[in-house]
Amino acid sequence: MYFFSIKRDKFTIHSKAVVCQDVELKGDITIGSGTIVHPKATIFAIAGPIVIGMGCIIEEGAIIVNRRKEVMRIGDDNLFEIGCRVECPSVGNFNTISTRARVHHTVRISSFCVIGAGCLLVPTEDEVLEDYTVIYGPAAEKRVWSGRGKVQEADLRRKHAEYLKEMLPKFNRLRRGEGT
Repeated sequence: MYFFSIKRDKFTIHSKAVVCQDVELKGDITIGSGTIVHPKATIFAIAGPIVIGMGCIIEEGAIIVNRRKEVMRIGDDNLFEIGCRVECPSVGNFNTISTRARVHHTVRISSFCVIGAGCLLVPTEDEVLEDYTVIYGPAAEKRVWSGRGKVQEADLRRKHAEYLKEMLPKFNRLRRGEGT
């Protein structure tokens, strides 16, 4: 005789979040206030839950996966651009994961980091990206950003979010509240 444990999906979506209906959600997922999830994004909590903070923008084709038993925590005001894939157990605040970038589950991202377009970050041992780290180029080189312009970047991201909150509901059906 076989017994299978069937885990039900549990979505907690804040009332001020904008999550399109055409998003693939699986597992135990919490989405914070002001977070925007574009259509065709994928968020899979395979082994452990995913908690997404406030004001994040998750664009089309972005994939966020938690393969670990521990909670995957994504901080506030992060931008996940088109086609990126993130499996790291923790992401701080105000990070940018650029288009088609890949971040492996052995990486932990602090705050104000940028993973450049198309960069593949797959270290063999656990690694922590310190605040203001920038990963760039085909060899995924690393440097430290001075932090200059972060206020302007934050203002631009807020304007981007305001625009999306206005436009996405005009052209997409939205998910509301708790879903199973």
